[in-house]
Amino acid sequence: MAHLGSGRRRALAVPVGLALTASLAFLPSVAASAAPLGNTADAAAASKAETTGPKLSYVANLNSYATVKAAKKAIERAGGTVVTAYEQIGVIVAHSQNPEFAKTLRANRGLFVSVGATRTAPLQSARTTDEGATQQLSAADAAKAAAAAQEGQEPLESNQWDLRTIKADQAHKINDGSQDVTVGVIDTGVDDTHPDIAPNFSKEQSANCVGGVADTSEGAWRPYTDGSDHGTHVAGTIAAPRNGIGISGVAPGVKVAGIKVSEPGTSLFFTEAVVCGFMFAAEKGIEVTNNSYYVDPWLYNCKSDDDQKALVEAIGRATKYAERKGTLHVASAGNSNHDLAGDSILDDTSPNDTTPVPRTIDPSVCLDLPTQLPGVVTVSATGDKGLRSYYSSYGLGVVDVAAPGGDKWQVPATPDANGRVLSTVLGGGYGYKQGTSMAAPHVAGVAALIKSAHPSATPSQIQAMLKGQATKAQCPAQIYDATGTLINATTCESKWGQTGYYGYGVVDALKAVK
Repeated sequence: MAHLGSGRRRALAVPVGLALTASLAFLPSVAASAAPLGNTADAAAASKAETTGPKLSYVANLNSYATVKAAKKAIERAGGTVVTAYEQIGVIVAHSQNPEFAKTLRANRGLFVSVGATRTAPLQSARTTDEGATQQLSAADAAKAAAAAQEGQEPLESNQWDLRTIKADQAHKINDGSQDVTVGVIDTGVDDTHPDIAPNFSKEQSANCVGGVADTSEGAWRPYTDGSDHGTHVAGTIAAPRNGIGISGVAPGVKVAGIKVSEPGTSLFFTEAVVCGFMFAAEKGIEVTNNSYYVDPWLYNCKSDDDQKALVEAIGRATKYAERKGTLHVASAGNSNHDLAGDSILDDTSPNDTTPVPRTIDPSVCLDLPTQLPGVVTVSATGDKGLRSYYSSYGLGVVDVAAPGGDKWQVPATPDANGRVLSTVLGGGYGYKQGTSMAAPHVAGVAALIKSAHPSATPSQIQAMLKGQATKAQCPAQIYDATGTLINATTCESKWGQTGYYGYGVVDALKAVK
């Protein structure tokens, strides 16, 4: 599964979801085209291509001199079928059963920079970064929280220790955010029928991108019936309105959109869907995207591998294109407790769509997508006591900021005494989750508040304000481990006014609105 996280996906109890930033000189053109081109000669050549292998999905990245028309013909001659072409960034998604498909296209250096399979398993009829299963809020606990609510609070807000940690409750007395700002939740889908999401939901900016082509038909953005509540939980944390129902989001006055990119059944996040998600967000004028997943099937994508290199290139082009269009990307750091700035990491979960093969990688060369791409805000998770959450990945110079993601060992003085993050779940209910998946939407919400206060701010300016306004946090003496035991925080490093655990610090919603 793609790694989601109540943070981001990681190889723990729950699947987590799920660059080369060469800015090629492709001029914006018409929206992605799904119609393959060809003629009799091309068809004859394609008929000679092997079709005995499993049907796989590929991304083909064009060089700056190539035309999409010529690239499509080459793809067909190699036995491929074009699914869609993003002419704006020179990326084509294709399917093929030719085992030599990628190798054949790579040999055509006049057209392609890189070509790679987006998965190791054959196409099926579609993870995230949360840690553990959702804990549903019972009616009794809801009543207890409502009884403890103070004047001006939402009924369940007394359990939202996370809002108070980043001073969002104080920020709401000044500014809830603008309806002119939308946060796109690139995830497992968002249930826009939830009464604590519906008032701020933007259908016009929502879609299902699974397979690589945006489907904007009514309800396509909702979770599958076998479905994950991950995206719905994330959406509530960002923008649940102050409407006298349930909880409050970090930015209760902004809009939220759902861009579904996870496969049904597995909840895996593949490259073609994620590229579609970023491109859709860019074309729909979405100001901030939240990415609480990693792109499957590789936890880390190594640029020394031909296939993985192509995935880094394609997603990197998409994120940079959206950034140039005015979209800031926020991503969770992951729940693997890995040092993303370390010399090496043991990756024993990849590929996760077939049989994992343990490998030791260099995180400066093998990237966690999209969180380690240039321009993306990387977020680590903290608990109620301000300590890095036991599962959260970290890294000096990699993590930009920190935010509440929850930690079951850091118990708050709330009615439920639950150290996880409370938010919206399927069926109109509420539940607790923890993970860097839950930390990222707090940052996305603060970014939306900044954009509301500074409508002309660029993505890089918003990122600078997130860092500059963050509450500084020093390396702690101790943190909790996965068993709840306090251990010495020997892995925390500090330099340049940053720490590996918290980056520039914990985001501050109050400063965002001031």
